[in-house]
Amino acid sequence: MNLKDKYTELLANIGFGENEIQQNWLDLEKAYSKKSRHYHNLTHIQDMIASYETYYDQLQFPNEVLYSIFYHDYFYVSSKKDNELKSAEYAVKILPKETTLNSALVFDAICATQQHQHNEVEDINWLIDFDLKILARDWDDYKIYFEQIRKEYRIYPDFLYKPGRAKALKHFLENEFIFQTDEFRKLYEEKARVNIEKEIKILG
Repeated sequence: MNLKDKYTELLANIGFGENEIQQNWLDLEKAYSKKSRHYHNLTHIQDMIASYETYYDQLQFPNEVLYSIFYHDYFYVSSKKDNELKSAEYAVKILPKETTLNSALVFDAICATQQHQHNEVEDINWLIDFDLKILARDWDDYKIYFEQIRKEYRIYPDFLYKPGRAKALKHFLENEFIFQTDEFRKLYEEKARVNIEKEIKILG
Protein backbone atom coordinates (compact mmCIF):
# COMPACT_ATOMS: atom_id res chain seq x y z
CA MET A 1 0.00 0.00 0.00
CA ASN A 2 1.45 3.38 -0.92
CA LEU A 3 1.81 6.27 1.49
CA LYS A 4 -1.25 8.16 0.36
CA ASP A 5 -3.47 5.05 0.60
CA LYS A 6 -2.11 4.25 4.05
CA TYR A 7 -2.82 7.81 5.16
CA THR A 8 -6.30 7.83 3.63
CA GLU A 9 -7.24 4.54 5.31
CA LEU A 10 -5.97 5.74 8.70
CA LEU A 11 -7.80 9.06 8.59
CA ALA A 12 -11.03 7.41 7.46
CA ASN A 13 -10.72 4.97 10.39
CA ILE A 14 -10.27 7.73 12.98
CA GLY A 15 -13.19 9.90 11.91
CA PHE A 16 -12.10 12.26 9.11
CA GLY A 17 -14.44 12.98 6.19
CA GLU A 18 -13.43 12.37 2.59
CA ASN A 19 -12.84 16.03 1.66
CA GLU A 20 -10.82 16.66 4.81
CA ILE A 21 -8.65 13.65 4.06
CA GLN A 22 -7.91 14.93 0.54
CA GLN A 23 -7.01 18.40 1.79
CA ASN A 24 -4.96 17.12 4.72
CA TRP A 25 -2.99 14.82 2.43
CA LEU A 26 -2.16 17.73 0.11
CA ASP A 27 -1.05 19.82 3.10
CA LEU A 28 1.05 16.97 4.46
CA GLU A 29 2.68 16.25 1.10
CA LYS A 30 3.48 19.93 0.66
CA ALA A 31 5.01 20.20 4.15
CA TYR A 32 7.28 17.17 3.71
CA SER A 33 8.26 18.04 0.13
CA LYS A 34 9.73 21.50 0.74
CA LYS A 35 13.04 22.11 -1.00
CA SER A 36 14.77 22.52 2.37
CA ARG A 37 13.97 18.94 3.34
CA HIS A 38 16.75 16.59 2.37
CA TYR A 39 16.18 14.00 5.09
CA HIS A 40 13.00 14.92 6.99
CA ASN A 41 10.77 14.17 4.03
CA LEU A 42 8.29 11.54 2.84
CA THR A 43 11.06 8.95 2.42
CA HIS A 44 11.75 9.20 6.15
CA ILE A 45 8.02 8.70 6.83
CA GLN A 46 8.00 5.69 4.49
CA ASP A 47 10.97 4.15 6.35
CA MET A 48 9.28 4.63 9.71
CA ILE A 49 6.09 3.03 8.41
CA ALA A 50 8.09 0.00 7.24
CA SER A 51 9.25 -0.43 10.88
CA TYR A 52 5.72 0.21 12.12
CA GLU A 53 4.42 -2.60 9.92
CA THR A 54 7.13 -4.97 11.10
CA TYR A 55 6.34 -4.36 14.78
CA TYR A 56 2.61 -3.71 14.44
CA ASP A 57 1.74 -6.61 16.78
CA GLN A 58 3.80 -5.06 19.58
CA LEU A 59 1.72 -1.87 19.63
CA GLN A 60 -1.21 -1.22 21.93
CA PHE A 61 -2.20 1.99 20.14
CA PRO A 62 -1.30 1.40 16.47
CA ASN A 63 -3.49 4.20 15.10
CA GLU A 64 -1.99 6.75 17.48
CA VAL A 65 1.51 5.63 16.55
CA LEU A 66 0.82 5.73 12.81
CA TYR A 67 -0.81 9.16 13.02
CA SER A 68 2.19 10.38 15.03
CA ILE A 69 4.57 9.05 12.38
CA PHE A 70 2.79 11.08 9.70
CA TYR A 71 2.84 14.29 11.71
CA HIS A 72 5.99 14.15 13.88
CA ASP A 73 8.06 16.29 11.48
CA TYR A 74 5.20 18.29 9.97
CA PHE A 75 7.02 21.45 10.99
CA TYR A 76 10.75 21.27 10.39
CA VAL A 77 12.90 24.37 10.30
CA SER A 78 16.53 23.65 11.17
CA SER A 79 17.01 26.97 12.97
CA LYS A 80 14.01 26.39 15.26
CA LYS A 81 13.84 24.49 18.54
CA ASP A 82 10.06 24.05 18.70
CA ASN A 83 9.44 21.90 15.61
CA GLU A 84 8.13 18.89 17.54
CA LEU A 85 5.91 21.00 19.78
CA LYS A 86 4.41 22.84 16.80
CA SER A 87 3.94 19.56 14.93
CA ALA A 88 2.23 17.99 17.97
CA GLU A 89 -0.08 20.98 18.43
CA TYR A 90 -1.02 20.94 14.76
CA ALA A 91 -1.61 17.17 14.65
CA VAL A 92 -4.02 17.41 17.58
CA LYS A 93 -5.70 20.60 16.35
CA ILE A 94 -6.83 19.10 13.03
CA LEU A 95 -8.38 15.98 14.61
CA PRO A 96 -12.14 15.74 14.13
CA LYS A 97 -14.31 16.37 17.20
CA GLU A 98 -15.64 12.82 17.02
CA THR A 99 -12.35 10.97 16.76
CA THR A 100 -11.47 7.54 18.12
CA LEU A 101 -7.88 8.68 18.60
CA ASN A 102 -6.29 9.39 21.98
CA SER A 103 -5.13 12.95 21.26
CA ALA A 104 -3.09 13.27 24.50
CA LEU A 105 -1.07 10.21 23.52
CA VAL A 106 -0.46 11.63 20.04
CA PHE A 107 0.68 14.94 21.52
CA ASP A 108 3.10 13.24 23.95
CA ALA A 109 4.38 10.85 21.28
CA ILE A 110 5.28 13.59 18.81
CA CYS A 111 6.92 15.72 21.51
CA ALA A 112 8.96 12.67 22.59
CA THR A 113 10.68 12.58 19.18
CA GLN A 114 12.61 15.69 20.21
CA GLN A 115 14.62 14.32 23.15
CA HIS A 116 14.36 10.60 22.33
CA GLN A 117 14.27 9.70 26.04
CA HIS A 118 12.74 6.56 27.52
CA ASN A 119 9.00 6.90 28.06
CA GLU A 120 6.68 5.10 30.44
CA VAL A 121 4.32 4.48 27.50
CA GLU A 122 5.86 1.60 25.57
CA ASP A 123 4.24 2.61 22.27
CA ILE A 124 6.09 5.93 22.46
CA ASN A 125 9.35 4.01 22.87
CA TRP A 126 8.57 2.12 19.68
CA LEU A 127 7.90 5.39 17.86
CA ILE A 128 11.22 6.84 19.06
CA ASP A 129 13.05 3.74 17.86
CA PHE A 130 11.37 3.83 14.45
CA ASP A 131 12.55 7.45 14.19
CA LEU A 132 16.17 6.60 15.10
CA LYS A 133 16.56 3.35 13.17
CA ILE A 134 18.50 5.28 10.51
CA LEU A 135 21.42 5.49 12.96
CA ALA A 136 22.04 1.76 12.53
CA ARG A 137 22.08 1.64 8.73
CA ASP A 138 25.03 0.27 6.79
CA TRP A 139 27.79 2.87 6.65
CA ASP A 140 27.13 3.98 3.05
CA ASP A 141 23.48 4.67 3.86
CA TYR A 142 24.39 6.31 7.14
CA LYS A 143 26.80 8.57 5.28
CA ILE A 144 24.00 9.65 2.89
CA TYR A 145 21.85 10.38 5.96
CA PHE A 146 24.37 12.67 7.65
CA GLU A 147 25.09 14.45 4.37
CA GLN A 148 21.35 15.09 4.01
CA ILE A 149 21.23 16.47 7.56
CA ARG A 150 24.16 18.75 6.74
CA LYS A 151 22.21 20.13 3.76
CA GLU A 152 19.22 20.84 6.01
CA TYR A 153 21.53 22.90 8.21
CA ARG A 154 23.34 24.61 5.36
CA ILE A 155 22.53 28.07 6.74
CA TYR A 156 25.22 27.32 9.34
CA PRO A 157 28.92 27.48 8.44
CA ASP A 158 31.12 24.49 9.35
CA PHE A 159 32.63 26.18 12.38
CA LEU A 160 29.15 26.36 13.93
CA TYR A 161 27.62 23.22 12.48
CA LYS A 162 30.38 20.71 13.23
CA PRO A 163 30.65 21.26 17.01
CA GLY A 164 26.84 21.48 17.26
CA ARG A 165 26.32 18.20 15.42
CA ALA A 166 29.13 16.50 17.36
CA LYS A 167 27.57 17.61 20.64
CA ALA A 168 24.16 16.18 19.62
CA LEU A 169 25.78 12.89 18.60
CA LYS A 170 27.84 12.63 21.81
CA HIS A 171 24.59 13.07 23.70
CA PHE A 172 23.36 9.80 22.15
CA LEU A 173 26.55 8.02 23.20
CA GLU A 174 26.34 9.34 26.76
CA ASN A 175 22.93 7.77 27.27
CA GLU A 176 22.97 4.24 28.61
CA PHE A 177 21.08 3.22 25.45
CA ILE A 178 20.28 4.92 22.15
CA PHE A 179 17.23 2.74 21.54
CA GLN A 180 14.29 2.44 23.91
CA THR A 181 12.95 -1.06 23.20
CA ASP A 182 14.76 -4.31 23.98
CA GLU A 183 14.21 -5.47 20.42
CA PHE A 184 15.97 -2.46 18.84
CA ARG A 185 18.76 -2.53 21.41
CA LYS A 186 19.47 -6.14 20.57
CA LEU A 187 19.42 -5.55 16.81
CA TYR A 188 20.80 -2.05 16.35
CA GLU A 189 22.48 -0.56 19.42
CA GLU A 190 26.01 -1.67 18.60
CA LYS A 191 25.83 -0.66 14.94
CA ALA A 192 24.40 2.77 15.77
CA ARG A 193 27.20 3.48 18.25
CA VAL A 194 29.88 2.53 15.72
CA ASN A 195 28.30 4.81 13.08
CA ILE A 196 27.99 7.74 15.47
CA GLU A 197 31.59 7.38 16.64
CA LYS A 198 32.78 7.36 13.02
CA GLU A 199 30.77 10.49 12.20
CA ILE A 200 32.14 12.29 15.28
CA LYS A 201 35.67 11.50 14.06
CA ILE A 202 34.87 12.95 10.64
CA LEU A 203 33.42 16.10 12.23
CA GLY A 204 36.47 16.48 14.45
